[in-house]
Amino acid sequence: MIDKKNITIAIDAMGGDFGAEPILEGLIQALEEVDFKPIVVGDRDIISSYMPQYYLDKVEIVHATDVIGMDEAATDARKRKESSIYKAIELVKEKKAHGVVSAGHSGATMALASLIIKRLPHVNKPALATLMPHKDRRKTLVLDVGAVTDCKPLNLYEFGVMGGAYAQEVMGIKNPKIGLLSNGEEDTKGNELTKEAFKLMQDIDGFIGNVEGRDIFTGNVDVVVTDGFTGNVLLKTSEGVAQAIISIMKQQINKSIPAKIGALLMKKRVFADLIKQIDYAEYGGAPLLGINGCVIVSHGKSNAKAIKNAIFQAINFASSDINKKIEETLIKHNNS
Repeated sequence: MIDKKNITIAIDAMGGDFGAEPILEGLIQALEEVDFKPIVVGDRDIISSYMPQYYLDKVEIVHATDVIGMDEAATDARKRKESSIYKAIELVKEKKAHGVVSAGHSGATMALASLIIKRLPHVNKPALATLMPHKDRRKTLVLDVGAVTDCKPLNLYEFGVMGGAYAQEVMGIKNPKIGLLSNGEEDTKGNELTKEAFKLMQDIDGFIGNVEGRDIFTGNVDVVVTDGFTGNVLLKTSEGVAQAIISIMKQQINKSIPAKIGALLMKKRVFADLIKQIDYAEYGGAPLLGINGCVIVSHGKSNAKAIKNAIFQAINFASSDINKKIEETLIKHNNS
């Protein structure tokens, strides 16, 4: 385990939808709260134009002349060695950084992480994990949400091991409850993939069986395992529902004076807390689990707050023993 003060995080300054400004502002906010060592990767002139000298003195800059656009193919990333995300990930491979944060092309980030940093020895496929809110004011970890669209039962089993390790080592849950997403709680429910995965996952400590989509938000489970196609649809549907609820509430509030008064009284305590719970900026980004290093994939539309929290997530990940825990568990089960 590494002391957080000695953690070095590489930040891809160029990849987000809104350019370098919110990314660098997020870095500045992080430096105001936590003592760590940042390496900023991107165009030196642009970085220097957005960061006051006081903060420039606290960071190392690695110049990169290329940026992989959101509309470009992820398969081209391996040829773009001058791109900011390529150089940022290479820093982790070379042990010059303990982790990397990028709000750039997520497909390129995941592809390069697998290609350059590589997977842990006993992991067949990495998984992108995300935190989702539940009613007990804690979070449910859901994986995979987009790294592997076509999964095999073994992949889901490994996702369960990785999710359990993350819940223990990073989220601080001593005995996490791990569920397999299905169309019913009964052991017999599911499709061919989940039924076969269910058999394998019974060996995982904390496995409680099948869970339904609603369980993610009730607090009945700490880790939910699914394939990347289903998980990505779930994630985007949930984001859409949350936005729709807020919009509907605003429409109803504007229909009457008493509703407006009630909303005003509830604004600080109820509405502010609700928005905070469903705001992706509160979580920062999604860790790519199963990679032999720390990779945090942030939303392309990340604001400064999201980048700050993504950096905090990278620091917590890099200072934990999660990868060691994943390897030990997989080796133990492979030998049993």
